[in-house]
Amino acid sequence: MKLHLSNFGLQQPFLSRCLLLVAVVLSAACVCGWALPTEKSYDNDDDKPLGKVPKLPIDSLPTDINATKIPGGFNGIPEAPADNATTAEKVKLGRKLFFDPILSTDGTVSCASCHQPDHGFASPDPIAVGIGGKMGKRNAPSVINRVFGKKFSWDGRDDTLEQQVLGPLKSETELGGNVELVIENLKKKPKYVEQFHAVFGGDAKSPTPQTVTVENLAKAIASFERTLTSGNSKVDRFRAAEYEALSKEARQGLWIFESRGGCWKCHSGSNLSDEAFHNTGVGFGKSNRDQGRFEATKKSEHEFQYKTPTLRDIEFTAPYMHDGSVKTLKEVVEFYNRGGAPDDPSLDNKMAPLNLSEQEIGFLVEFLKALSGESVLNPSN
Repeated sequence: MKLHLSNFGLQQPFLSRCLLLVAVVLSAACVCGWALPTEKSYDNDDDKPLGKVPKLPIDSLPTDINATKIPGGFNGIPEAPADNATTAEKVKLGRKLFFDPILSTDGTVSCASCHQPDHGFASPDPIAVGIGGKMGKRNAPSVINRVFGKKFSWDGRDDTLEQQVLGPLKSETELGGNVELVIENLKKKPKYVEQFHAVFGGDAKSPTPQTVTVENLAKAIASFERTLTSGNSKVDRFRAAEYEALSKEARQGLWIFESRGGCWKCHSGSNLSDEAFHNTGVGFGKSNRDQGRFEATKKSEHEFQYKTPTLRDIEFTAPYMHDGSVKTLKEVVEFYNRGGAPDDPSLDNKMAPLNLSEQEIGFLVEFLKALSGESVLNPSN
């Protein structure tokens, strides 16, 4: 049977115009360097799966960021390291670097690709996707409130934010791993040379590329990340005697959080994290299970343990867990309601079934949503 355009209600001139329009769009994409979306594919060399082309967010944050404001619900902000005092110019430089794909070896990925501002400075991808669509091992955690951190990365391999910043730069999967190339590319940009000089040049009169170093780059980005705070949530205001700030449902959730739920045992303190490491059973039963903190310490007692994340702004950072395996807050609560993975022999002793009803699970979810606060993304809540 022969098919004719008229069978589909299409005329030759109309189809020709459509094909011409498609050709023009594809041509413009090539000329302008637009990144066209791609589906998952496979690396021809090692047959490892690749993710979608990473997003490249633009800097849409407020012009001015207050680096000294103490978030509501906190008593203060930890001091920056002695060798990396926070200054406005350093934060400005770090902010520019954070959003600039020049930090990747092929100029396609930035820090913001995995820590997207419109996603709570986390990633919507279950597993972080880096340069060339290469997939990492873990979910990209939020950098919100990392100024309050004591250990960094899911397995706690880094002791400072400065150390953590260097990790993605050195990673072939994340930003490409060619740190020397990145630094050389920065040195070729006069504006960057001027900014590095203004921040790190000391008494030198004229800008020179010598101030553009990987150590100074890490210091600048870490200084910017220290300004990304969230506080004064509805829960904070409720605890400060503004009782109408919390809904009835969220108040019930707060009671469960602090009593039957036992959530406070790990999600403690103003930032709702003990900054410690626990095996909650995530990934139990899977082949090639990620070994967690063991990879950083090589101590058997640390196997399958991960750092407790903050619960601040958690409603924006799905999917959850170190492997991005849990899609919604309700599913998170249901996971803990089951006691995680009770059959896991190395399960943390704080884990136990909660026996919450469906309604109580809903209350706890409402409480977690009420932890979204005032931040650089949401100056007033």
